[in-house]
Formats: sequence, C-alpha cells, structure tokens
Amino acid sequence: MEVTALADGARGDLFDPACPTRELLDRLGSKWTSMAVKVLAEAAPQEVRFAELRRRMPGVSQKMLSTTLQGLVKDGLARRRVEPTVPPRVHYSLTALGLSLEEPLAALRAWAEEHMAEIDRANERAATERGTAEL
Repeated sequence: MEVTALADGARGDLFDPACPTRELLDRLGSKWTSMAVKVLAEAAPQEVRFAELRRRMPGVSQKMLSTTLQGLVKDGLARRRVEPTVPPRVHYSLTALGLSLEEPLAALRAWAEEHMAEIDRANERAATERGTAEL
C-alpha cells in the first residue's frame, strides 16, 4: 500500500488505510521502536553497536531488535554500517529524519509517565467491578 502526501494543511482520515498517521502508527507503534529511537537519539551523532543496543533495551530478543532496526533503516529513520571484521561489527545511528522523531516520542513518554498511574487505577476499578458483577 502506498501512502500519498497530503496537500498543505490537509488532514488525513485515521480510518482510511492510506492515512499517513495510520501508516506511521502501524510502523512505529511498538515499544521496541520507541526504545531503539531513544537509545540512538541519546548517542547521536555517534553510532551504537547492535550488541550495545541490545544491552540497553532490557527484554528485547536478538530477532526482535534485528527486525526493529531493519524497519527503521528501511523507512530511512536509521542507517546501518557494517565493519568487515570477523565477526562483523554492525553499527546504527539515526538519520536527520529519525532524530526528528525523538521529540514527539519523548512527549508520548512524558504523557505516559504522568498518566499511567491513573490508567492503572482505572483498570483496577474495572477489574473490581467485573469481579463484583460475577458474584
């Protein structure tokens, strides 16, 4: 599916599969993507080796990190450099486009830190209400 650019000032329709916002959320909506961008942004303009990225992202598997980084490179948000050593050393860094994503992701992280306790309390109330309704 190809997402087309919108005319100046036009807004996408989130319910349309070709909406740029929907496409972006589909690509960047994982916690691993957000974490990888954060780690790479903190290191910018320096590169970060694959092994270091994995160490700094607790819980990520090698396969999931590889898939996440491949997506960032494919989308032009990160670049990959391989040193021809044995074994090869693979380095990643954000492109200018990738760096521009750090600010909105940081805003989302700040919102989560401010509101997750409230969301957790709402979930606890809903679970209690469900438990009471079952009696």
